[in-house]
Amino acid sequence: MIDINALFEFSRANCAGICAFLVPANILATFLTVTLAVLNRPTLPILPAIGFASILASIMIVHVYTWFAIGVVMLPTYILLGLASTCLVTNLAMMIWRRNSLIYIS
Repeated sequence: MIDINALFEFSRANCAGICAFLVPANILATFLTVTLAVLNRPTLPILPAIGFASILASIMIVHVYTWFAIGVVMLPTYILLGLASTCLVTNLAMMIWRRNSLIYIS
């Protein structure tokens, strides 16, 4: 069974490494999604890109909420939460935009 407290402790103990990976990964994955959608690539390569970018953004949101759970309310937590939320909304918008553009093209 997974101990959620151990995962939260791991997240907080390795914050610098987790953020050093997740921040550029979120930005690059979301940029890939936007690029694929704007270039009108087929839906098949766009959906996995959206899924991967959304998973990365969700992991960052959970990471930030581990800090909120213990009462750490600082500017970096809000910046990271804003970045992850922006990436999630952008990926959702690209998915909706891509599906709507397929309706009008067909």
